[in-house]
Amino acid sequence: MSEAHQRAQAEAPPPDTERAPHRSRLALLKRLSDVVSLPSSRVNAFERAVTADLLVEILRDADYDERARVARRVSTLTEIPNCLVRLILRDEIDIAAPLIIESGLSDADLLDCIQHATSAHRRLIAQRRGVSEVVVDALVELGETLVIESLLRNEQARLSPASVEHIVAMTRFQGQLVPMLLRRPELRPSHAYVLFWWAEADGRRAILQRFAVSREILQEATTDVFPMAAEENWQDDLTRKALQFIERRQRNRAAIEKSPYKTLEAAVSAAEAGINTEIADEIAFMSGLKPMTMAKILADPSGEPLAIHCKATGLSRFDLRSLWRALGRAETTESGEPSPDFSRVMTTYQMLAVDRAQTVLRYWNWALSSAMTPALIKAIQEQDEAALDEFSTPQRAAMLALGADFKR
Repeated sequence: MSEAHQRAQAEAPPPDTERAPHRSRLALLKRLSDVVSLPSSRVNAFERAVTADLLVEILRDADYDERARVARRVSTLTEIPNCLVRLILRDEIDIAAPLIIESGLSDADLLDCIQHATSAHRRLIAQRRGVSEVVVDALVELGETLVIESLLRNEQARLSPASVEHIVAMTRFQGQLVPMLLRRPELRPSHAYVLFWWAEADGRRAILQRFAVSREILQEATTDVFPMAAEENWQDDLTRKALQFIERRQRNRAAIEKSPYKTLEAAVSAAEAGINTEIADEIAFMSGLKPMTMAKILADPSGEPLAIHCKATGLSRFDLRSLWRALGRAETTESGEPSPDFSRVMTTYQMLAVDRAQTVLRYWNWALSSAMTPALIKAIQEQDEAALDEFSTPQRAAMLALGADFKR
């Protein structure tokens, strides 16, 4: 045996003393965990805090199994020292999971975990029972699709209006979120009518069935306001816009009297021979719409907004067919079968009541035209989502629905 080998053997600790520090560490971690776990009647707050500080220092360099054992032990406690909570929450997901899933953590602890841990940690937080709006806002702001999906599936999570609006914007490019979002009770008509523009056929049908509501109660409640506004010659813009949304009549009589076509049906018939901007604008004015709203309806590739427009304005299904032809869209397939798109549009027309179609159409007109201020257009161009809070509900709807249009 060489001299060097003999010296190495002499310097190496015996097997028992090599394992001793490991056994002592396990015992120490267990004792410290026991102290931290004692009820308040047995240990005061300062003793618990000192013990937790010592436990944290050891855990920083402890092995995986040692850290996992402590995490499982403290996850069942009702009171866990803050420094210990945050250390465990930032650990590997398998170690942090018992604490995230089982413990009654504060929003501050969860927010710290959201900021400093991984996407896997955030998914578990999104699945917790009763996730608060503050925590949901922090999760949604990061825009992680899998986390958002977990939140939307969590019936006990509470979504704030800002979070819903953020998710609505995400659905434009993350279509798989639409069915889950449509099932959420926090979704408001103002969100749904915007979401409609980029939803698939099933989503659009669900939106119309759930959110195309009647305005009958509003009409009954404001019956006496209409003559008051008329006596004032409709001088108050806010009142006028609100009553335009509520009133029963959709067509604009003054525009019809000025139009060379004299009736909305005549304008639609003329459009069948070839629609242009002039005819489209005339149809818009006689329909009580702004040209921007009408352009959005005509440009929609699927066609359901066209059915909503025709039903809301009292146009017949034959007029709807004329507008379909005016846009150069096929009524049948190459094999002679009815076009699925045209059939779906006709079904949409038939399923909607006039009053409900008017609600959708008027909201679009309110949101996509009246809200288009210079500041809003600038915000759309810059895609400044942070500026959303500065705008009203219809303005935010316009930003969401028209953002891509202005970008182009």
